[in-house]
Amino acid sequence: MTLFVVAECVAAPGKEDRLRTALEAMIEPSLDEPGCLAYRPYADPNDPARMVIVEQWTSQEALDEHFATAHFRHVVQVLDEILAEPLTVRRLVPAPEGPEA
Repeated sequence: MTLFVVAECVAAPGKEDRLRTALEAMIEPSLDEPGCLAYRPYADPNDPARMVIVEQWTSQEALDEHFATAHFRHVVQVLDEILAEPLTVRRLVPAPEGPEA
């Protein structure tokens, strides 16, 4: 089953550009992973410190493999230094369609 991930980040004051750069650096290596279907950061137009990453993975196993990559481990270290608050991560699956019988 396809798994969606929404991760929300809030940069510490003065670290907004570093956050954007760190998240943009994750796009290409993440999309190169076999289980990654989509990986895109979004900026909040009303709050330059706030960014959200929306990801789509083929399975929980693919996401677990992503968490073990060198590029993910590196970005976690960077985020630890530049975030104003802990990263919020939500794992979502498609909602059932139609009325339940």
